[in-house]
Amino acid sequence: MYIFLGVAFIAAVISIVLAQRAAAPVMMPEPISEPVEVMCTADAMQCPDGSYVGRTGPNCAFVCPEGASASTDKSDVIVLDTPQPRDVISTPLTLNGKARGGWFFEASFPVTLTNWNGLIIAEGPATAVGDWMTSEFVPFTMDLPFINPYQAGDPDFMKRGTLILQKDNPSGEPQNDAALQIEIRFAP
Repeated sequence: MYIFLGVAFIAAVISIVLAQRAAAPVMMPEPISEPVEVMCTADAMQCPDGSYVGRTGPNCAFVCPEGASASTDKSDVIVLDTPQPRDVISTPLTLNGKARGGWFFEASFPVTLTNWNGLIIAEGPATAVGDWMTSEFVPFTMDLPFINPYQAGDPDFMKRGTLILQKDNPSGEPQNDAALQIEIRFAP
């Protein structure tokens, strides 16, 4: 009889414990989210101050420097003779012009070519022809090979592109950034 009472007591205790567990909410641990590395496309955008920025941050947004002021006329510091705005170009693109010595660093400055959507399709340095350590204008030249993004039969808007001649800025300070941007057309 004691055995029967012992088994009944144990069964009652187990029933009570199971009933309490069923009534209590189950607490699940919060999932731990691991940091996600964001890879942004290699696009470029011109800011109102003439500088160019790429996509950055977790949302791959374009972020211009604070206090940017709009000024597109750069003829007092850089002049591009060829190509001219809206010229039809083919590869390799030959650039010729002149820039004041302060536009160069170590006798060169970066040039970028983008397609209609801002995707960089070619880049490289334009080179000074002569002594660049002056405040006067110095001739520059460059041959820029690229793969033509426009093919016959593509929509007309895909003919557009942008050529960006950026002041070399070894300091990295935003106030020293400047660029000349011209619209070009790709040959079919």
